[in-house]
Amino acid sequence: MSGNNAGVGFANPTPAGLVALAMACFTFFALLTGRVDHSSLPIMGFWLLGGFIVQIVTGIIELREGNLPGGNIFTWFSAFFMFTTGCVFLLEYFGYSFGWHMNPAIEGWAWMALSISLILWTPAYLKAPLYLFVAILIMDVACPMLTLMKLGMLAPTVAPIIGWLILVAGSLGLWLGACIIVNTTFGRQVYPCPGPIIQATEAAQPQNSIKA
Repeated sequence: MSGNNAGVGFANPTPAGLVALAMACFTFFALLTGRVDHSSLPIMGFWLLGGFIVQIVTGIIELREGNLPGGNIFTWFSAFFMFTTGCVFLLEYFGYSFGWHMNPAIEGWAWMALSISLILWTPAYLKAPLYLFVAILIMDVACPMLTLMKLGMLAPTVAPIIGWLILVAGSLGLWLGACIIVNTTFGRQVYPCPGPIIQATEAAQPQNSIKA
């Protein structure tokens, strides 16, 4: 994503942001597929808050480097996918423990805005590495499904499907992060990393491209 790793300014923060994303995806997979129960919510909440720190730093650096799509998506992922969800998990656990009445359906409306934004932004990632574009496409399916489930329009039985989709997206993020770190360090392609479907023009690269 950010391409500055030549010793001037910031190095590429994308791998750290992708690791944080993968961590969230893996824990959501465990929760949505029933591998852990809701007693794990406080622990998961704190892990997501840790992921928020990583992703907000990634987003700020990407924006500072002029990466429009990467910087913006990491910024709002850090805010809503990490920080807000982590806080909600903590609130839900302690709220239900103390018998507070909360209607979680409002989350569906919030996720609706995020899902629509992600889908509408997807064409920009045709200029991103192929692994990232595929991960975004998978999230384009998983996020609307999660939205509809939270709104009560899809049965909770779809949760495992969402979990598996998110796991695949997170795994692609892990691989892309490893490609960026290892290939950049050695200055050649050690791990296979297909380029973008649409190559960015030189004039458009500073603001509109995502580099690996």
